[in-house]
Amino acid sequence: MKIDIVTDTFAPDVNGVAMTLGRLSEGLRNRGHRVHVIRTGEGKRGETVAASVPLPGYKEVRVGLPGPFKLRKRWMKKRPDAIYVATQSPLGKSAVKAAKALGIPVATGFHTNFHEYMERYSLGGLQPMAMAYLKRFHGRADCTLAPSPELVEKLKAEGFEEVYLLGRGVDAQLFHPAKRCECLRAEWGARPGALVAMVVGRVAAEKNLDLAIRAFEGMRESVPDLRCVVVGDGPVREKLQAKNPWIHFVGTQIGEDLARHYASADVLLFPSETETFGNVVLEGMASGLVTVCYDYAAAARFVKHGENGLKAKKGDADAFIGEAKASIALRLGHGIGQAAREAALVQGWDRVIEEFEYRLDAISGKADMKRGKYVKLPKLGKRRKVSFRTVFLSDIHLGTPDSKASEVVDFLKQIRCEKLVLNGDIVDGWALKRGAKWLPRHSRVIRKILKMTERDHTEVIYLRGNHDDILERFLPLAFGKISFTKEHIHITPNKKRYLVVHGDGFDSVSTNHKWLASLGSVGYDTLLHINRLYNQWRAWRGKEYFSLSKRVKAKVKSAVSFVDKYEELLQDLARHKKCDGIICGHIHTPEDKQVGDIHYLNSGDWVESLTAIVEHHDGRMELIQFEEFMAKCYDESLARAKAESTEIDVSKRDRFPETGIEMLLADSLD
Repeated sequence: MKIDIVTDTFAPDVNGVAMTLGRLSEGLRNRGHRVHVIRTGEGKRGETVAASVPLPGYKEVRVGLPGPFKLRKRWMKKRPDAIYVATQSPLGKSAVKAAKALGIPVATGFHTNFHEYMERYSLGGLQPMAMAYLKRFHGRADCTLAPSPELVEKLKAEGFEEVYLLGRGVDAQLFHPAKRCECLRAEWGARPGALVAMVVGRVAAEKNLDLAIRAFEGMRESVPDLRCVVVGDGPVREKLQAKNPWIHFVGTQIGEDLARHYASADVLLFPSETETFGNVVLEGMASGLVTVCYDYAAAARFVKHGENGLKAKKGDADAFIGEAKASIALRLGHGIGQAAREAALVQGWDRVIEEFEYRLDAISGKADMKRGKYVKLPKLGKRRKVSFRTVFLSDIHLGTPDSKASEVVDFLKQIRCEKLVLNGDIVDGWALKRGAKWLPRHSRVIRKILKMTERDHTEVIYLRGNHDDILERFLPLAFGKISFTKEHIHITPNKKRYLVVHGDGFDSVSTNHKWLASLGSVGYDTLLHINRLYNQWRAWRGKEYFSLSKRVKAKVKSAVSFVDKYEELLQDLARHKKCDGIICGHIHTPEDKQVGDIHYLNSGDWVESLTAIVEHHDGRMELIQFEEFMAKCYDESLARAKAESTEIDVSKRDRFPETGIEMLLADSLD
């Protein structure tokens, strides 16, 4: 299978989610699957980096920003069989939305109790809102995977649907009692045989470290030379370290170093009340420690009180401190530590990875499994192009940061046409003169257009606009299949005549007051810059894109009046030229309407609207929008692929002996 994982955190981040996803992705690759990770931070081969911002007051955590165009572009070119969205950020939300729009099966992971974290940050009043968001987020997925039976039942009780258990494992070879290091213990000031109590995890408010410190203090009343160690880092470390200088804060540890720290302690305190699982519990058990924890999540599943660990009722702080004090008597080599190690030995990652593989396998064939068949779709890399007679594009504004050049290339890759009309402002000479930067993606548009003239023998007509008015001195000009002109008469197969002009000649400001038009261009660029910043803020809040300029055009009376007057003047020009319609651009307002005897068409722009006018082979004109067109192209490709698909019989099934999960036996799957 081809599997994409979308996450806000991944290795080398140090947290349970990053560690879990690392194990799952590595395990899937070892089983022959192709895994690609879309993540925040710094990526490497096999990973795509998404835009992100640090969480305010918590710089170690980055929040992914929405990337709908980037995700759709990737998944339309390299369609995965299934997508796993591990985090519920704006990035995760846009990934789920894009996957559903493209018909790709998607699973979500409930790795973090963000709604419960709010209580720790004095935001308890927002918990209902947070839960409502999580319910909507996971409700769009084909299934949700949670790490503990307790959490599965809790989510179902809250109204979540299609929630399944995906447990966690532990590397018992990495975390091993034999890695105990007396030199490391000596650094903590622990004499041979002295007791060391440890906390491992993020040093943050949601980890309930105040209770751990109270437990340390209670234990020191009986054992004054007790050494207390905190492994990890986070936003409250500096404050706690200054307040409690007798505690050894050793910072973040990973790999072998982390394993040595575990094995060199005797007691592990895990006071957190907000975990979905708690990998630390299994790691401590595998290291032969006496674990003291609350009775929920991983502890509820694996810790047997008094046999292989100690646990208190969740939320009972006094009971937790009591169990911490009781752990003093359970020194190194005590049977409880040996029993913890034995319990951890059977909790490897292999079964977890098999379970994860099954769930992704199941949703990728969900629609047809009810009929006892599994549909295997062929690769969709080479799609049939959509054929048009003519395509009209305008106002791409290459050379500006807001030009959607990549989307233009994606659009042109999906079409084949006899004639391509570039109706002005394709290259923004004004912006380049002001010092704007020409980017590689802008060059790709030019290369793609040239390829169309070579491979598809497409005729290209370039009409000058006001932003590329430098062409005026060379008009008319032609070389090969490309011609440059000021206006063009287009004749349809049914002999209808359309006047094609950019339209700036009917904008009195552009015509008579060029200095004012240039000033207005700077103002529009500034508005677009503000719009980018504003939409970054909206993305942070999980909201959709909003166009300030469109709202101005729609609400400001003078702007509405200008557009109406502009349209009337162009319609009059079409009548004067004895044409049936007019096709223009310039004002970045896409339109397709019949006004009396004149068909008025405006192709919009590729800065915000992302629209084009296309002429079908029967002469019919249509205004199309990029995102809708691309989704339609994919749906048609998918329908053709299904019609040509092969069916694999999966009526025979096997079961995991403990979980009762039905395993599909489809030998020819990827």
